Amino acid sequence: MKTRKWRKHKLSEVADLCLGKMLDKKKNKGELHPYLGNIHVRWGRFNLEDLPEMRFEKHEHDRYGLKSGDLVVCEGGEPGRCALWKGQVPGMKIQKALHRVRPHKSLDGNYLLYWFLHAGQRNYFDQYSTGATIKHLPGEKLAKIEIDVPDLPTQKKIAGILSAYDDLIENNLRRIAILEEMAQSLYREWFVHFRIPSEVLAQAGLPAELKLVDSELGKIPAGWEVKKLIDVTSKIGSGATPKGGKDAYKSEGISLIRSLNIFDYQFKHENLARIDEKQAAKLSNVIVEVNDVLLNITGASVARCSMVPPAVLPARVNQHVAIIRASPESDPFYILDTINSEERKRQILSLAQGGATREALTKTTIENLEIVMPSETVLQAFSKIRKNLFDQCQILDQKNQNLRKTRDLLLSKLLS
Repeated sequence: MKTRKWRKHKLSEVADLCLGKMLDKKKNKGELHPYLGNIHVRWGRFNLEDLPEMRFEKHEHDRYGLKSGDLVVCEGGEPGRCALWKGQVPGMKIQKALHRVRPHKSLDGNYLLYWFLHAGQRNYFDQYSTGATIKHLPGEKLAKIEIDVPDLPTQKKIAGILSAYDDLIENNLRRIAILEEMAQSLYREWFVHFRIPSEVLAQAGLPAELKLVDSELGKIPAGWEVKKLIDVTSKIGSGATPKGGKDAYKSEGISLIRSLNIFDYQFKHENLARIDEKQAAKLSNVIVEVNDVLLNITGASVARCSMVPPAVLPARVNQHVAIIRASPESDPFYILDTINSEERKRQILSLAQGGATREALTKTTIENLEIVMPSETVLQAFSKIRKNLFDQCQILDQKNQNLRKTRDLLLSKLLS
């Protein structure tokens, strides 16, 4: 698609660049504003959950503030990872771990995003990054990055073709979020407020008005039991990191699930590592199976929990992730939702032991976690509805995986 109208420009020639503000609670003054850090920027999108706040003075608003059309680029961690800001949260600022790239009128922000995505897929930013182990993309290096810039109509045409796929992806993500909220509401209604449909109670031989009795975990319906997680599971265990570090990771092979793939209820496919059969054989004791619950057990993401998507199997887990496999008389979706419930999450976080550098959940702690087990009929009725919601999410998730593959194929053809 390239013609004689394409030109190479240093990024500083076609955009204004700015590094975010240093986080220093003692020195920073002004009013509190939400800000983005490195962890909030993924490839092509933002994670806007649990945004932190920092103090900014009036004269800093323009310097560190975001406007619709700004490209937010990671300085460290995975240099070059970026997403386009579209005004999702008013008054948003950026922390020092991020660059703000504000395109000139001759450069379309959406085109710039897709150029960066394509460059990231080709490891183009490596030549500009500094650091032997932890890579960084300082401002002076970012400014020198050479980008291919066609005329503005061509930029908009390329961006329009590719954004059509991203719009479909975003729509599916919204549908997934709705389904997940329905699942969470179902759990709260049945097992927090004990408002179970009368037909389910009748089928279980229970009265329409449940009698609540005292237990170790507070009031629960009569006939329900408090059990330890080890008593309702057939496996609890974590894996290990293959020898060789990142050199052990392959472009294809067996999935290696890490903590960065697991969020509450959601499994993130990006950055999913792959290992070969030889490495996988060394982790044969942590083979992931359908309907396994995955729990982060170390670091800042400790206690995050999701279900394994069938699409990533066959898979193993590393040492930062625990497999929790429900026993036949239990239910994986009930275990998942219980761990992710607000009260149980607080309890799990309080049990995480502070090690030398990070918090951690031990195998014994997980095994001894107490859980309320409802009657078999109620559990089966819940599982049927909950599995249907999960399956719908997986269908949408698989559509998104296919859309991303198609978009990336077009991305390569349009920009190479």
